[in-house]
Amino acid sequence: MSMTGQLLIGQRACRGENGELRGLDAATGKALEPAFGGASLADLDRACELAEAAFDDYRERPLERRAAFLESIASNILALGDELIERCVQETGLPRGRIEGERGRTVGQLRLFAEVVRQGSFLDVRIDPAQPERTPLPKVDLRLRNIAIGPVAVFGASNFPLAFSVAGGDTASALAAGCPVIVKAHSAHPGTSELVGRAIQQAVSIYGLPEGVFSLLFDTGRSIGQGLVADRRIKAVGFTGSRTGGVALMKIAAGREEPIPVYAEMSSINPVLLMPHALEERGTQIAGGFVTSLTLGAGQFCTNPGLILAIDGPALHLFEGAAVDALKKAAANTMLTPGIHSSYCQGVERLLAHAEVVTLGQGLEGDRYQARAALFATSARAFLQCLALREEVFGPASLIVRCADEAELKQAVSALEGQLTIALHISEADYPQVRALLPTLENKAGRLLVNGFGTGVEVGHAMVHGGPFPATSDTRTTSVGSLAINRFLRPVSYQDLPAALLPQELADGNPLSVPRRVNGGPAHD
Repeated sequence: MSMTGQLLIGQRACRGENGELRGLDAATGKALEPAFGGASLADLDRACELAEAAFDDYRERPLERRAAFLESIASNILALGDELIERCVQETGLPRGRIEGERGRTVGQLRLFAEVVRQGSFLDVRIDPAQPERTPLPKVDLRLRNIAIGPVAVFGASNFPLAFSVAGGDTASALAAGCPVIVKAHSAHPGTSELVGRAIQQAVSIYGLPEGVFSLLFDTGRSIGQGLVADRRIKAVGFTGSRTGGVALMKIAAGREEPIPVYAEMSSINPVLLMPHALEERGTQIAGGFVTSLTLGAGQFCTNPGLILAIDGPALHLFEGAAVDALKKAAANTMLTPGIHSSYCQGVERLLAHAEVVTLGQGLEGDRYQARAALFATSARAFLQCLALREEVFGPASLIVRCADEAELKQAVSALEGQLTIALHISEADYPQVRALLPTLENKAGRLLVNGFGTGVEVGHAMVHGGPFPATSDTRTTSVGSLAINRFLRPVSYQDLPAALLPQELADGNPLSVPRRVNGGPAHD
Protein backbone atom coordinates (compact mmCIF):
# COMPACT_ATOMS: atom_id res chain seq x y z
CA MET A 1 0.00 0.00 0.00
CA SER A 2 1.73 3.18 -1.17
CA MET A 3 1.60 6.48 0.69
CA THR A 4 0.09 9.37 -1.25
CA GLY A 5 -0.01 12.22 1.29
CA GLN A 6 -3.79 12.46 0.92
CA LEU A 7 -6.54 13.12 3.40
CA LEU A 8 -9.00 10.29 3.99
CA ILE A 9 -12.49 11.78 4.21
CA GLY A 10 -14.96 8.94 4.42
CA GLN A 11 -14.21 6.68 1.46
CA ARG A 12 -12.49 9.44 -0.51
CA ALA A 13 -8.78 10.11 -0.66
CA CYS A 14 -8.09 13.71 -1.63
CA ARG A 15 -5.22 16.13 -1.63
CA GLY A 16 -5.31 18.72 1.15
CA GLU A 17 -4.74 22.25 -0.17
CA ASN A 18 -4.01 24.05 3.12
CA GLY A 19 -0.21 23.98 2.99
CA GLU A 20 1.84 20.84 3.39
CA LEU A 21 3.88 18.92 5.92
CA ARG A 22 6.42 16.14 5.71
CA GLY A 23 7.55 13.43 8.03
CA LEU A 24 11.14 13.66 9.19
CA ASP A 25 13.77 11.01 9.58
CA ALA A 26 14.05 11.13 13.39
CA ALA A 27 17.77 10.35 13.40
CA THR A 28 18.85 12.93 10.80
CA GLY A 29 16.03 15.47 10.60
CA LYS A 30 15.85 14.90 6.82
CA ALA A 31 12.44 15.45 5.22
CA LEU A 32 10.75 12.32 3.91
CA GLU A 33 8.52 11.74 0.90
CA PRO A 34 5.71 12.25 0.21
CA ALA A 35 4.48 15.68 1.18
CA PHE A 36 1.14 15.62 2.99
CA GLY A 37 -1.49 18.22 2.18
CA GLY A 38 -3.07 19.98 5.11
CA ALA A 39 -6.84 19.91 5.56
CA SER A 40 -8.92 23.03 5.08
CA LEU A 41 -11.92 24.04 7.14
CA ALA A 42 -14.06 22.83 4.25
CA ASP A 43 -12.43 19.38 4.53
CA LEU A 44 -13.12 19.40 8.27
CA ASP A 45 -16.75 20.35 7.62
CA ARG A 46 -17.16 17.50 5.15
CA ALA A 47 -15.65 14.96 7.55
CA CYS A 48 -17.96 16.12 10.35
CA GLU A 49 -20.96 16.10 8.00
CA LEU A 50 -20.25 12.49 7.04
CA ALA A 51 -19.67 11.46 10.68
CA GLU A 52 -22.97 12.98 11.75
CA ALA A 53 -24.79 11.24 8.91
CA ALA A 54 -23.18 7.90 9.79
CA PHE A 55 -23.83 8.02 13.52
CA ASP A 56 -27.38 6.70 13.97
CA ASP A 57 -26.89 3.97 11.39
CA TYR A 58 -23.53 2.80 12.74
CA ARG A 59 -24.47 2.79 16.43
CA GLU A 60 -27.38 0.40 15.78
CA ARG A 61 -25.49 -2.05 13.61
CA PRO A 62 -25.57 -5.59 15.08
CA LEU A 63 -22.97 -6.18 17.77
CA GLU A 64 -21.44 -9.09 15.87
CA ARG A 65 -21.00 -6.88 12.80
CA ARG A 66 -19.32 -4.15 14.83
CA ALA A 67 -17.00 -6.68 16.48
CA ALA A 68 -16.03 -8.19 13.13
CA PHE A 69 -15.30 -4.69 11.80
CA LEU A 70 -12.82 -4.09 14.64
CA GLU A 71 -11.16 -7.43 13.93
CA SER A 72 -10.94 -6.54 10.26
CA ILE A 73 -9.03 -3.36 11.12
CA ALA A 74 -6.60 -5.46 13.15
CA SER A 75 -6.07 -7.88 10.26
CA ASN A 76 -5.59 -5.03 7.78
CA ILE A 77 -2.92 -3.45 10.00
CA LEU A 78 -1.04 -6.74 10.19
CA ALA A 79 -1.31 -7.10 6.41
CA LEU A 80 0.66 -3.86 5.99
CA GLY A 81 3.69 -5.86 7.06
CA ASP A 82 7.16 -4.37 6.86
CA GLU A 83 6.01 -1.27 5.02
CA LEU A 84 4.34 -0.02 8.19
CA ILE A 85 7.15 -1.07 10.51
CA GLU A 86 9.90 0.47 8.42
CA ARG A 87 8.12 3.78 7.92
CA CYS A 88 7.27 3.99 11.62
CA VAL A 89 10.89 3.30 12.63
CA GLN A 90 12.07 5.98 10.24
CA GLU A 91 9.60 8.62 11.42
CA THR A 92 10.02 8.00 15.16
CA GLY A 93 13.57 6.75 15.69
CA LEU A 94 12.16 3.93 17.81
CA PRO A 95 13.77 0.50 17.36
CA ARG A 96 12.09 -2.11 15.21
CA GLY A 97 11.38 -4.41 18.16
CA ARG A 98 9.54 -1.63 19.98
CA ILE A 99 7.42 -0.85 16.92
CA GLU A 100 6.60 -4.50 16.33
CA GLY A 101 5.56 -4.78 19.97
CA GLU A 102 3.42 -1.68 19.68
CA ARG A 103 1.75 -3.04 16.56
CA GLY A 104 0.92 -6.17 18.55
CA ARG A 105 -0.58 -4.05 21.30
CA THR A 106 -2.62 -2.04 18.80
CA VAL A 107 -3.99 -5.18 17.19
CA GLY A 108 -4.62 -6.65 20.64
CA GLN A 109 -6.62 -3.60 21.72
CA LEU A 110 -8.85 -3.86 18.67
CA ARG A 111 -9.46 -7.54 19.32
CA LEU A 112 -10.11 -6.93 23.01
CA PHE A 113 -12.82 -4.40 22.15
CA ALA A 114 -14.30 -6.82 19.63
CA GLU A 115 -14.73 -9.28 22.51
CA VAL A 116 -16.24 -6.55 24.68
CA VAL A 117 -18.76 -5.67 21.96
CA ARG A 118 -19.75 -9.31 21.38
CA GLN A 119 -20.22 -9.95 25.10
CA GLY A 120 -22.50 -6.92 25.43
CA SER A 121 -22.03 -6.05 29.11
CA PHE A 122 -20.89 -2.52 28.12
CA LEU A 123 -24.56 -1.82 27.31
CA ASP A 124 -25.27 -2.12 31.07
CA VAL A 125 -28.84 -3.24 30.39
CA ARG A 126 -31.12 -2.82 33.40
CA ILE A 127 -34.78 -3.75 33.56
CA ASP A 128 -37.23 -2.86 36.33
CA PRO A 129 -40.49 -4.49 35.14
CA ALA A 130 -43.82 -2.80 35.71
CA GLN A 131 -45.90 -3.73 38.76
CA PRO A 132 -49.37 -2.46 37.92
CA GLU A 133 -50.85 -4.00 41.08
CA ARG A 134 -48.42 -2.24 43.42
CA THR A 135 -50.04 -0.01 46.03
CA PRO A 136 -50.51 2.75 46.79
CA LEU A 137 -49.16 3.58 43.28
CA PRO A 138 -48.44 1.27 40.34
CA LYS A 139 -44.81 0.86 39.35
CA VAL A 140 -43.89 1.93 35.82
CA ASP A 141 -41.81 -0.21 33.45
CA LEU A 142 -38.23 1.10 33.26
CA ARG A 143 -35.54 -0.20 30.94
CA LEU A 144 -32.02 1.24 30.51
CA ARG A 145 -29.20 0.76 28.05
CA ASN A 146 -26.03 2.64 27.14
CA ILE A 147 -25.84 4.20 23.69
CA ALA A 148 -22.95 5.81 21.83
CA ILE A 149 -22.36 9.49 22.61
CA GLY A 150 -21.78 10.66 19.01
CA PRO A 151 -18.91 11.42 16.62
CA VAL A 152 -15.52 11.54 18.38
CA ALA A 153 -12.38 13.52 17.52
CA VAL A 154 -9.14 11.66 18.26
CA PHE A 155 -5.71 13.30 18.35
CA GLY A 156 -2.75 11.08 17.45
CA ALA A 157 0.04 10.93 20.05
CA SER A 158 3.71 11.56 19.33
CA ASN A 159 5.17 8.90 21.63
CA PHE A 160 2.95 5.97 20.60
CA PRO A 161 2.62 6.17 16.80
CA LEU A 162 0.45 3.07 16.70
CA ALA A 163 -1.05 2.27 20.12
CA PHE A 164 -2.24 5.82 20.88
CA SER A 165 -2.73 7.15 17.39
CA VAL A 166 -4.88 6.51 14.32
CA ALA A 167 -6.09 3.04 15.33
CA GLY A 168 -5.03 3.27 18.97
CA GLY A 169 -7.00 2.91 22.16
CA ASP A 170 -9.12 6.06 21.76
CA THR A 171 -10.19 5.12 18.23
CA ALA A 172 -10.74 1.46 19.10
CA SER A 173 -12.87 2.21 22.16
CA ALA A 174 -14.90 4.89 20.37
CA LEU A 175 -15.61 2.64 17.38
CA ALA A 176 -16.50 -0.18 19.80
CA ALA A 177 -18.98 2.11 21.53
CA GLY A 178 -20.66 2.87 18.20
CA CYS A 179 -19.14 6.30 17.57
CA PRO A 180 -17.78 7.49 14.21
CA VAL A 181 -14.20 8.77 14.56
CA ILE A 182 -12.32 11.64 12.94
CA VAL A 183 -8.59 11.42 13.62
CA LYS A 184 -6.27 14.41 13.53
CA ALA A 185 -2.98 12.75 12.64
CA HIS A 186 0.17 13.71 14.54
CA SER A 187 2.56 15.69 12.36
CA ALA A 188 5.54 13.63 13.58
CA HIS A 189 4.46 10.46 11.78
CA PRO A 190 2.16 11.28 8.85
CA GLY A 191 3.24 8.32 6.74
CA THR A 192 2.52 5.86 9.52
CA SER A 193 -0.82 7.59 10.04
CA GLU A 194 -1.86 7.32 6.41
CA LEU A 195 -1.00 3.63 6.20
CA VAL A 196 -3.05 2.81 9.30
CA GLY A 197 -5.84 5.15 8.20
CA ARG A 198 -6.16 3.28 4.92
CA ALA A 199 -6.40 0.00 6.85
CA ILE A 200 -9.41 1.38 8.73
CA GLN A 201 -10.92 2.90 5.57
CA GLN A 202 -10.67 -0.48 3.87
CA ALA A 203 -12.45 -2.21 6.76
CA VAL A 204 -15.28 0.34 6.61
CA SER A 205 -15.76 -0.54 2.93
CA ILE A 206 -15.53 -4.31 3.45
CA TYR A 207 -18.29 -4.25 6.06
CA GLY A 208 -20.55 -1.89 4.13
CA LEU A 209 -20.61 0.70 6.89
CA PRO A 210 -21.54 4.35 6.31
CA GLU A 211 -18.46 6.07 4.94
CA GLY A 212 -18.46 8.70 7.68
CA VAL A 213 -17.54 6.09 10.31
CA PHE A 214 -13.89 7.11 9.82
CA SER A 215 -11.91 10.05 8.46
CA LEU A 216 -8.26 11.10 8.76
CA LEU A 217 -7.12 14.71 8.57
CA PHE A 218 -3.66 16.31 8.50
CA ASP A 219 -3.17 19.74 10.07
CA THR A 220 -0.40 22.13 9.05
CA GLY A 221 -1.12 24.41 12.01
CA ARG A 222 -3.71 24.32 14.78
CA SER A 223 -6.87 25.31 12.95
CA ILE A 224 -8.05 21.76 12.20
CA GLY A 225 -7.44 20.41 15.69
CA GLN A 226 -9.11 23.39 17.31
CA GLY A 227 -11.88 23.36 14.73
CA LEU A 228 -12.68 19.72 15.40
CA VAL A 229 -13.13 20.32 19.11
CA ALA A 230 -15.28 23.38 18.43
CA ASP A 231 -17.50 21.73 15.82
CA ARG A 232 -21.06 21.18 17.06
CA ARG A 233 -21.16 17.68 15.51
CA ILE A 234 -18.27 16.38 17.61
CA LYS A 235 -19.51 15.01 20.95
CA ALA A 236 -16.27 13.94 22.68
CA VAL A 237 -12.49 14.20 22.29
CA GLY A 238 -9.64 11.75 22.92
CA PHE A 239 -6.20 13.32 23.34
CA THR A 240 -2.73 12.20 24.43
CA GLY A 241 -0.05 14.88 24.64
CA SER A 242 1.21 17.85 26.59
CA ARG A 243 -0.56 19.60 29.43
CA THR A 244 -0.54 22.83 27.42
CA GLY A 245 -2.22 21.17 24.46
CA GLY A 246 -4.74 19.25 26.54
CA VAL A 247 -5.79 22.27 28.60
CA ALA A 248 -6.19 24.34 25.42
CA LEU A 249 -8.59 21.76 24.00
CA MET A 250 -10.46 21.54 27.31
CA LYS A 251 -11.05 25.30 27.22
CA ILE A 252 -12.40 25.16 23.67
CA ALA A 253 -14.72 22.28 24.57
CA ALA A 254 -15.96 24.01 27.74
CA GLY A 255 -16.60 27.25 25.85
CA ARG A 256 -18.90 25.70 23.24
CA GLU A 257 -22.62 26.38 23.24
CA GLU A 258 -22.88 22.64 23.99
CA PRO A 259 -19.84 21.74 26.14
CA ILE A 260 -18.39 18.28 25.53
CA PRO A 261 -15.99 16.01 27.43
CA VAL A 262 -12.29 16.01 26.56
CA TYR A 263 -10.51 12.86 27.69
CA ALA A 264 -6.96 14.14 27.76
CA GLU A 265 -3.93 12.26 29.03
CA MET A 266 -1.31 14.90 29.75
CA SER A 267 1.41 15.19 32.38
CA SER A 268 2.72 12.64 34.88
CA ILE A 269 6.09 12.15 36.60
CA ASN A 270 5.15 8.72 38.01
CA PRO A 271 6.82 8.78 41.44
CA VAL A 272 8.64 5.75 42.78
CA LEU A 273 8.62 5.33 46.58
CA LEU A 274 11.56 3.39 48.00
CA MET A 275 10.45 2.20 51.41
CA PRO A 276 13.17 1.82 54.09
CA HIS A 277 13.35 -1.95 54.52
CA ALA A 278 13.15 -2.67 50.79
CA LEU A 279 15.89 -0.09 50.21
CA GLU A 280 18.13 -1.73 52.79
CA GLU A 281 17.51 -5.27 51.57
CA ARG A 282 17.81 -4.80 47.80
CA GLY A 283 18.49 -1.16 46.96
CA THR A 284 21.21 -1.90 44.40
CA GLN A 285 18.96 -4.42 42.64
CA ILE A 286 16.13 -1.89 42.47
CA ALA A 287 18.56 0.67 41.04
CA GLY A 288 19.27 -1.50 38.00
CA GLY A 289 15.58 -1.93 37.24
CA PHE A 290 15.00 1.77 37.73
CA VAL A 291 17.64 2.80 35.16
CA THR A 292 16.28 0.27 32.65
CA SER A 293 12.80 1.74 33.06
CA LEU A 294 14.07 5.33 32.98
CA THR A 295 15.92 4.93 29.68
CA LEU A 296 13.40 2.67 27.94
CA GLY A 297 12.33 4.24 24.66
CA ALA A 298 14.53 7.27 25.36
CA GLY A 299 12.35 7.94 28.39
CA GLN A 300 9.40 8.86 26.19
CA PHE A 301 6.78 6.80 27.98
CA CYS A 302 3.92 8.56 29.73
CA THR A 303 4.69 6.27 32.69
CA ASN A 304 8.42 7.06 32.78
CA PRO A 305 9.74 7.12 36.41
CA GLY A 306 10.66 10.80 36.66
CA LEU A 307 10.78 11.02 40.47
CA ILE A 308 12.20 8.95 43.34
CA LEU A 309 11.04 9.56 46.93
CA ALA A 310 12.98 7.98 49.79
CA ILE A 311 14.28 8.61 53.30
CA ASP A 312 17.87 9.80 53.26
CA GLY A 313 20.60 7.60 54.69
CA PRO A 314 23.25 5.00 53.82
CA ALA A 315 20.79 2.70 52.00
CA LEU A 316 19.65 5.52 49.72
CA HIS A 317 23.27 6.50 49.04
CA LEU A 318 24.02 2.93 47.97
CA PHE A 319 20.99 3.02 45.68
CA GLU A 320 22.17 6.30 44.17
CA GLY A 321 25.65 4.92 43.56
CA ALA A 322 24.32 1.80 41.85
CA ALA A 323 21.93 3.87 39.74
CA VAL A 324 24.72 6.21 38.63
CA ASP A 325 26.96 3.26 37.73
CA ALA A 326 24.20 1.79 35.57
CA LEU A 327 23.35 5.17 34.08
CA LYS A 328 26.95 5.79 32.96
CA LYS A 329 26.62 2.76 30.67
CA ALA A 330 23.25 3.82 29.25
CA ALA A 331 23.43 4.69 25.56
CA ALA A 332 21.79 7.85 24.26
CA ASN A 333 18.74 7.15 22.11
CA THR A 334 17.07 9.07 19.31
CA MET A 335 14.04 11.03 20.42
CA LEU A 336 10.78 11.19 18.51
CA THR A 337 11.22 14.63 17.00
CA PRO A 338 13.79 17.44 17.01
CA GLY A 339 11.28 19.53 18.96
CA ILE A 340 10.89 16.91 21.69
CA HIS A 341 14.68 16.58 21.87
CA SER A 342 15.04 20.35 22.25
CA SER A 343 12.43 20.45 25.03
CA TYR A 344 14.18 17.61 26.85
CA CYS A 345 17.53 19.39 26.69
CA GLN A 346 15.96 22.55 28.07
CA GLY A 347 14.41 20.58 30.96
CA VAL A 348 17.75 18.99 31.81
CA GLU A 349 19.50 22.37 31.66
CA ARG A 350 16.97 23.81 34.14
CA LEU A 351 17.80 21.05 36.61
CA LEU A 352 21.54 21.37 36.01
CA ALA A 353 21.33 25.09 36.78
CA HIS A 354 19.04 24.82 39.83
CA ALA A 355 20.78 25.90 43.03
CA GLU A 356 19.04 23.23 45.13
CA VAL A 357 19.67 20.34 42.73
CA VAL A 358 22.74 18.08 42.67
CA THR A 359 23.73 16.28 39.47
CA LEU A 360 24.44 12.65 40.35
CA GLY A 361 25.31 11.32 36.93
CA GLN A 362 24.56 11.19 33.23
CA GLY A 363 24.50 8.55 30.54
CA LEU A 364 26.65 8.29 27.45
CA GLU A 365 26.65 11.20 25.06
CA GLY A 366 24.93 10.68 21.74
CA ASP A 367 24.53 12.07 18.29
CA ARG A 368 22.20 14.79 17.11
CA TYR A 369 18.62 14.38 18.41
CA GLN A 370 19.67 11.68 20.89
CA ALA A 371 18.79 12.03 24.57
CA ARG A 372 21.51 11.66 27.18
CA ALA A 373 20.04 10.20 30.37
CA ALA A 374 20.45 12.17 33.59
CA LEU A 375 19.88 11.65 37.32
CA PHE A 376 19.57 14.44 39.87
CA ALA A 377 18.91 14.78 43.60
CA THR A 378 17.42 17.40 45.87
CA SER A 379 16.11 17.75 49.40
CA ALA A 380 12.48 17.34 50.35
CA ARG A 381 12.56 20.91 51.64
CA ALA A 382 13.51 22.24 48.21
CA PHE A 383 11.01 19.94 46.50
CA LEU A 384 8.19 21.22 48.70
CA GLN A 385 9.15 24.87 48.21
CA CYS A 386 9.81 24.88 44.45
CA LEU A 387 6.96 24.02 42.10
CA ALA A 388 9.38 23.80 39.17
CA LEU A 389 10.93 20.68 40.68
CA ARG A 390 7.60 18.89 40.36
CA GLU A 391 7.29 19.52 36.63
CA GLU A 392 7.66 16.72 34.10
CA VAL A 393 10.83 16.52 32.03
CA PHE A 394 9.74 14.36 29.09
CA GLY A 395 12.67 12.04 28.49
CA PRO A 396 15.21 9.92 30.40
CA ALA A 397 15.76 12.25 33.36
CA SER A 398 14.75 11.65 36.96
CA LEU A 399 15.00 13.48 40.28
CA ILE A 400 15.67 11.81 43.65
CA VAL A 401 14.04 13.57 46.60
CA ARG A 402 15.90 12.90 49.85
CA CYS A 403 13.48 13.03 52.77
CA ALA A 404 14.71 13.53 56.33
CA ASP A 405 12.23 11.13 57.90
CA GLU A 406 8.87 9.40 57.48
CA ALA A 407 6.93 12.61 58.16
CA GLU A 408 8.77 14.49 55.42
CA LEU A 409 8.22 11.60 53.02
CA LYS A 410 4.50 11.84 53.68
CA GLN A 411 4.63 15.60 53.10
CA ALA A 412 6.32 15.07 49.75
CA VAL A 413 3.69 12.52 48.72
CA SER A 414 0.90 14.88 49.76
CA ALA A 415 2.41 17.66 47.62
CA LEU A 416 2.28 15.60 44.43
CA GLU A 417 -0.05 16.46 41.58
CA GLY A 418 -2.23 13.78 40.02
CA GLN A 419 -0.30 10.89 38.47
CA LEU A 420 -0.88 8.02 36.10
CA THR A 421 1.16 5.68 38.30
CA ILE A 422 2.86 5.52 41.67
CA ALA A 423 5.23 2.61 42.26
CA LEU A 424 6.22 1.33 45.70
CA HIS A 425 9.21 -0.86 46.42
CA ILE A 426 8.47 -2.59 49.70
CA SER A 427 9.29 -5.50 51.95
CA GLU A 428 6.92 -7.08 54.46
CA ALA A 429 8.41 -5.00 57.26
CA ASP A 430 7.30 -1.87 55.34
CA TYR A 431 3.61 -2.87 55.32
CA PRO A 432 2.53 -0.72 58.31
CA GLN A 433 4.08 2.41 56.80
CA VAL A 434 2.63 1.65 53.37
CA ARG A 435 -0.81 0.98 54.84
CA ALA A 436 -0.78 4.45 56.40
CA LEU A 437 0.18 6.01 53.04
CA LEU A 438 -2.33 4.12 50.89
CA PRO A 439 -5.28 6.54 51.26
CA THR A 440 -3.08 9.44 50.12
CA LEU A 441 -1.62 7.40 47.27
CA GLU A 442 -5.08 6.36 46.08
CA ASN A 443 -6.04 10.03 45.88
CA LYS A 444 -2.97 10.82 43.76
CA ALA A 445 -2.83 8.13 41.06
CA GLY A 446 -4.86 5.89 38.80
CA ARG A 447 -2.58 2.87 39.21
CA LEU A 448 -0.56 1.78 42.25
CA LEU A 449 2.02 -0.92 41.67
CA VAL A 450 4.38 -2.78 43.94
CA ASN A 451 7.99 -3.80 43.34
CA GLY A 452 7.96 -2.73 39.71
CA PHE A 453 7.87 0.34 37.49
CA GLY A 454 5.00 1.93 35.60
CA THR A 455 6.50 1.46 32.14
CA GLY A 456 4.64 -1.34 30.47
CA VAL A 457 0.84 -1.02 30.52
CA GLU A 458 -1.07 -4.29 30.35
CA VAL A 459 -4.13 -4.03 28.11
CA GLY A 460 -6.90 -5.83 29.98
CA HIS A 461 -10.12 -5.52 31.91
CA ALA A 462 -8.66 -4.33 35.24
CA MET A 463 -6.19 -1.75 33.89
CA VAL A 464 -6.51 1.95 34.68
CA HIS A 465 -4.44 4.33 32.62
CA GLY A 466 -5.68 7.61 34.02
CA GLY A 467 -5.53 9.64 37.18
CA PRO A 468 -6.27 13.00 38.80
CA PHE A 469 -5.40 16.20 36.94
CA PRO A 470 -2.97 16.86 35.30
CA ALA A 471 -2.37 13.17 34.56
CA THR A 472 -5.76 13.25 32.86
CA SER A 473 -8.60 15.70 32.45
CA ASP A 474 -11.17 13.30 33.93
CA THR A 475 -10.05 11.19 36.86
CA ARG A 476 -13.07 8.88 36.50
CA THR A 477 -11.87 7.30 33.28
CA THR A 478 -9.12 5.22 31.69
CA SER A 479 -7.66 5.35 28.18
CA VAL A 480 -6.38 1.75 28.31
CA GLY A 481 -8.34 -1.43 28.96
CA SER A 482 -11.93 -2.44 28.35
CA LEU A 483 -13.32 0.26 30.67
CA ALA A 484 -12.16 2.86 28.13
CA ILE A 485 -15.36 2.23 26.17
CA ASN A 486 -17.37 3.94 28.94
CA ARG A 487 -15.96 7.34 27.93
CA PHE A 488 -18.00 7.26 24.74
CA LEU A 489 -21.32 6.00 26.09
CA ARG A 490 -24.29 7.56 27.84
CA PRO A 491 -27.30 5.93 29.53
CA VAL A 492 -30.85 6.23 28.20
CA SER A 493 -33.87 5.12 30.23
CA TYR A 494 -37.12 4.05 28.51
CA GLN A 495 -40.31 4.33 30.55
CA ASP A 496 -43.36 2.33 29.49
CA LEU A 497 -42.15 2.07 25.89
CA PRO A 498 -44.38 -0.35 23.95
CA ALA A 499 -42.77 -3.73 23.31
CA ALA A 500 -42.89 -3.19 19.55
CA LEU A 501 -40.69 -0.08 19.93
CA LEU A 502 -38.13 -1.40 22.36
CA PRO A 503 -34.49 -1.78 21.24
CA GLN A 504 -33.59 -5.46 20.95
CA GLU A 505 -31.25 -5.25 23.94
CA LEU A 506 -34.27 -4.38 26.10
CA ALA A 507 -36.86 -6.66 24.55
CA ASP A 508 -38.58 -9.41 26.52
CA GLY A 509 -36.91 -12.77 26.03
CA ASN A 510 -33.47 -11.15 25.59
CA PRO A 511 -33.13 -11.96 21.87
CA LEU A 512 -29.51 -10.70 21.77
CA SER A 513 -28.49 -12.73 24.85
CA VAL A 514 -26.69 -9.77 26.40
CA PRO A 515 -26.09 -9.56 30.17
CA ARG A 516 -29.01 -7.81 31.89
CA ARG A 517 -29.86 -6.81 35.43
CA VAL A 518 -33.51 -7.42 36.29
CA ASN A 519 -34.90 -5.77 39.41
CA GLY A 520 -31.35 -5.01 40.52
CA GLY A 521 -30.25 -8.64 40.54
CA PRO A 522 -26.94 -9.96 39.22
CA ALA A 523 -26.31 -9.51 35.52
CA HIS A 524 -27.21 -12.59 33.46
CA ASP A 525 -27.97 -13.46 29.85
